[in-house]
Amino acid sequence: MKNVLNTDKAPAAIGPYSQGIEANGMIFLSGQLPIDPATGAFPEGGIKEQTRQSLLNAQAILKSAGLDLCNVVKTTVLLSDIANFGPMNEVYAEFFDQPFPARSAFAVRDLPKGALVEIECIAAK
Repeated sequence: MKNVLNTDKAPAAIGPYSQGIEANGMIFLSGQLPIDPATGAFPEGGIKEQTRQSLLNAQAILKSAGLDLCNVVKTTVLLSDIANFGPMNEVYAEFFDQPFPARSAFAVRDLPKGALVEIECIAAK
């Protein structure tokens, strides 16, 4: 059985997918673009501001399930340019404490809407 996670504190899905799904005590978040749910736009600035917004979106969806970022066991970070890895990592480190979740991070050719970063998470209850 799976439960759909949905909150207006994170941007609505822009396609045929859910913000998140809970199944068997695991939470699977769709990739979070750096869209401010209040404005529908990316935050002003660059990779740091976009990373922060993507993680705030993930945090909001987890909160809707009664969880927070300390429940995250794995993240995947997609970057439009691997040169942004360092600045992304600085902001990422502000959101997670030890023991850190497992993580993959890699550059892709393009991200939806021209984003610089997209972050997906898997969490456990």
